[in-house]
Amino acid sequence: MPAAKSPNPAPLQAASLAVIGLGYVGLPLALALAKHFPVLGFDIDRGRVDELRTGIDRTKEADAEALRSSSLRLSADPADLPGHAVYIVTVPTPVDAQNQPDLGPVRSASRTVGQALARNPVPGAIVVYESTVYPGVTEEICGPILEAESGLTCGKDFFLGYSPERINPGDKVHTVDKITKVVAGQTPDVAAKLADIYGQITTGGIHLAPNIKTAEAAKVIENAQRDINIAFVNEITMIFGKMGISTYDVLEAAGTKWNFLKFQPGLVGGHCIGVDPYYLAHRAEELGHHARIILSGRAINDGMSRYIGDCVSARIAPGSQILVLGLTFKEDVPDLRNSKVADLIVHLRQLGHRVIVHDPLANPDEAQHEYGIMLTPKLDQIGGCDAIVAAVPHQAYREMTPTGLVRLLKPGGLVADLKGIWRNQAIPESLKYWTL
Repeated sequence: MPAAKSPNPAPLQAASLAVIGLGYVGLPLALALAKHFPVLGFDIDRGRVDELRTGIDRTKEADAEALRSSSLRLSADPADLPGHAVYIVTVPTPVDAQNQPDLGPVRSASRTVGQALARNPVPGAIVVYESTVYPGVTEEICGPILEAESGLTCGKDFFLGYSPERINPGDKVHTVDKITKVVAGQTPDVAAKLADIYGQITTGGIHLAPNIKTAEAAKVIENAQRDINIAFVNEITMIFGKMGISTYDVLEAAGTKWNFLKFQPGLVGGHCIGVDPYYLAHRAEELGHHARIILSGRAINDGMSRYIGDCVSARIAPGSQILVLGLTFKEDVPDLRNSKVADLIVHLRQLGHRVIVHDPLANPDEAQHEYGIMLTPKLDQIGGCDAIVAAVPHQAYREMTPTGLVRLLKPGGLVADLKGIWRNQAIPESLKYWTL
């Protein structure tokens, strides 16, 4: 990109912001920013915007009172976007069926912002990306799209920034107003202004990365690191399973050492850990480097659905009826993105079993649309199953008693407790118990 000349970014006190994408990342960010700046929250999903206007957040990240009391303006109309000093893009960055980066949403958002810049350009406007990408996407892909759509020059008429999101769905501790925010700008002036803006909303401090690529890289390795550590635990789980040893017992003992990293086995889904490593691996391959450790970790974690399905199937009769508890990618959230429980259900059905699924938090229509899975609405209408697979440790399941398990199962039925939520309870002798 050309070196910045003039004008400098617009002064902080004049900043009006637009947040593009109102999902798990964009909505909490927009609400936090709206406490300090004039903010427009934009999403192409008109239904989503209409719900938010009535105080309904299907992601459960914001409650009705926070939405009603906020000064945040909401829109699904691109005509409302021109004239802002800062645009913050928070759209998803998934992978396709071949696990290749799908930059479609971020490209589309860049076109939308570029067109807004063309209609009413604010001198020195900043376009900030929070979406997880591999190093180079912001400057080498998004910048040219913005230039093409706006007819403006990047680094002169408008500027680029990057501040990776660190939203953890369902986490009420590490929220956007408490975490350390990494920021980077195309110029020192841009970086300083972004530090000022994000510094208004977080008590966790600001880390200024030296450049945009470094900030992009920092984000993508955060989740790749977790993925690799979980893959190690999943691999030893397979080994210990052959020995008849509980991995949870092993981890409990090993965890008494002060520097032992406490990761647990299981299914690795969601929009971050199960996706981001593929972005880094993709860029590595483009540069002629085969990312062996990263892709090996991914292969292990992606294979856990099949491994668990085989373990369950080996402990029950052919054609058994199985109740799967939980479909979302993690406990106590409604997020169904990249659910590996769905893969487990597919595999169990391929093995010839009849599978019914319950999840108190998942949206039934979304489950049907995304995975073709029909959710059973009430557990009290279920009984006589051959096996229970506790896949997601929602609070409702953690509170279940052994008596409740007996009611759901036939005598001799299997309790497959993937996260060990009942391992310290007295499971009746009439049932079989298995965990990783």
